[in-house]
Amino acid sequence: MPRKLPEYNAASLADIAFMLLLFFLVTTTMDTDSGLERRLPPPPPPNQDLTNQPQIKERNVFVVLVNKNDQLLVEGKPMRIRDLRQKAEEFMANPNNDPKLPEKEVKDVPFFGPTEVTKGVISLQNDVGTTYGTYIAVQNELVGAINDLREQLAQQKWNKSYKDLNEDQQKAIREIYPSKISEAEPKKVGKK
Repeated sequence: MPRKLPEYNAASLADIAFMLLLFFLVTTTMDTDSGLERRLPPPPPPNQDLTNQPQIKERNVFVVLVNKNDQLLVEGKPMRIRDLRQKAEEFMANPNNDPKLPEKEVKDVPFFGPTEVTKGVISLQNDVGTTYGTYIAVQNELVGAINDLREQLAQQKWNKSYKDLNEDQQKAIREIYPSKISEAEPKKVGKK
């Protein structure tokens, strides 16, 4: 007499596989993309004459170049990324009205009255071979410099953090320290 093979219920295996799949989907963490928060300027009106645009004086531009080897050249001098924030803050604030740093113009700013506002612009240009990590690190330092200046002014004026101010107060501080970071199109430097 032949022996009968033991049987098992295959329907429960599908249930177990489904439960395992569900478990791994729920417990696995997904990497999120990091990016930059930027508000692009509005497009110029179609009838605007772009040939007679005012030129920005050289002293009002803080030039940051990043090459394909992820090296920084700031105002024509090599610099480490960790030193960039302090240099950008010094440029944008120009606390002693240094003639080599950006000009200031007096504007009537709400809550502050007549106040000197910087005409400084940060110009960032990178090589197409620049790594994404370096690009983000440079961006973080430049944006961080402006945010630090805003934070210092908020503490000085209201004894509060910038993020705790109301919208009108934040707008006034943004008028004094605007986020003027100009990015040129990446260039391929050298031949390969």
